[in-house]
Amino acid sequence: MSNTFKGTPSRRAFLKMSAAAGLASFAGPLAALDVPTVAGLPAANGPLHWLDSGGQKGEFIKATLPEFGKVNGFDVVYDGLPWNEIGTILPLGIRNGSAPDTFNLPQGMEPSVALAEGWIQPYDDYFADIAAFKAAYPAGSFVEGVNVFGGKTYGFPFSTERRFNNALLFDRAKLAEAGYDKIGPELALTYDEMRDAAKKITENSGGRSFGFIIGGNQLGRWGDSVTMLAQRAGAKVGNSALIQGLDFATGEYAFGSDEYVAAVELLLAMRDDGSVFPGVLTINAPQAREFITQGAAGMIIQGPWNVPIWEATAPQFDFGVSPGPVPTADQQNNPVYVAQLPNTGNMMWLNKAAKNPHQAAAYFAWLGSLDGQVAYANVASCADPAIFPETIALADLSERAVQMLNMAERLVRIAPNPMIANPDLSKVAAAYVDPTPNLSQAIQGLFAGQLTDVRKTLTGVADARNKALDDAIAVAKAAGANVSREDFAFAAWDSSRDFTNDDYAAL
Repeated sequence: MSNTFKGTPSRRAFLKMSAAAGLASFAGPLAALDVPTVAGLPAANGPLHWLDSGGQKGEFIKATLPEFGKVNGFDVVYDGLPWNEIGTILPLGIRNGSAPDTFNLPQGMEPSVALAEGWIQPYDDYFADIAAFKAAYPAGSFVEGVNVFGGKTYGFPFSTERRFNNALLFDRAKLAEAGYDKIGPELALTYDEMRDAAKKITENSGGRSFGFIIGGNQLGRWGDSVTMLAQRAGAKVGNSALIQGLDFATGEYAFGSDEYVAAVELLLAMRDDGSVFPGVLTINAPQAREFITQGAAGMIIQGPWNVPIWEATAPQFDFGVSPGPVPTADQQNNPVYVAQLPNTGNMMWLNKAAKNPHQAAAYFAWLGSLDGQVAYANVASCADPAIFPETIALADLSERAVQMLNMAERLVRIAPNPMIANPDLSKVAAAYVDPTPNLSQAIQGLFAGQLTDVRKTLTGVADARNKALDDAIAVAKAAGANVSREDFAFAAWDSSRDFTNDDYAAL
């Protein structure tokens, strides 16, 4: 029988769900972890200090790094801090000489800036054979301008951006009752089917639950969800930040395209059918995620992190995962795009003044080995995936986590990144001012009924963003940057495959 929503989730249930999102209450096995002893490791100069942004990766590091230190004769001080605190504490520590040995860079700080200001050093010299170490990684893990500068390796990658960040997750019983029991990781709904399913889920419950839910007061959910839908419809556009909605063929923003318009119209059609959970404009993404498990709605577009969260906090909830919907059945294999393979937010950097660079590099060497990657994948699951795709088969993962990871391997492509192709574009990004309304604000406004005429609204956002980008390019050029609008176009890219280091070299 389909789960029927019976009211708002309790505060206790919501807090439990929220805690699971940030902590490793759903972590896989670590009890039998066997970290290696490293021969010839120099004596430590005090404890190894490690700073990152916490979360799921932090729980893994906090559990394994002290054990690694114990068997290799050094102590560890681990700090997992919110991004805003990293942005305050790390620059101060660099200035006064108290910064940790290795750290995440503050959000928004370009690695090239950290290098120019003397914050970081390469870790090549602390490896017996850095070339062999890097050769074991999947292609695209080390990219000049991302974590390699002048041929030297600066940023240590251990997790991947190859995630289906806006997948369709659904209550299996509700979708089956609506007549869509075949939907899953290999078969997505079409737009018409999604609208029909949402309507039937709502009708079948007598209005006590709804077909679709979104955390609508969290602005980014609108732009991210619609961009995924546009990509699945065939739009070859960027997924986030400055390149969200940027057509890689033309270098122009494509918000007014048929793909974007149809995506927004799908959301509005479900709204007009009465199939969207009431009050979505007032709830955030974690709340929407919790409402799903309580039976409030049948479908949600969110990320792979939902899988381990739901499996831990709502183990009786029977849910499925699927790629985002497509306009027509013959578009099932249309990919979605991300800007690079390594997860740059998780990237670890070695302090130029590190007291224990050998100890940090030794741990990097283990975590960047297949054994370390499997151990990490056991904890991170599909929420923050290991960068080695082999871990999908080797780690202790749930069936749904494996489905989500395989879905990403099949459908997520690495797109061109203009910032990698021309590092001077970082000066454009610094000068860029996003117009109002931006994409997410416009979609939210259309959904709320404050704005009308989807194509006119989205075309206006694209025009304003194109002008804002031109203005930023002019500012950067006036300051001496070698940049142009052509830097954002990659007309020759074959979007059926990843954009690789060789492609950058051929530009």
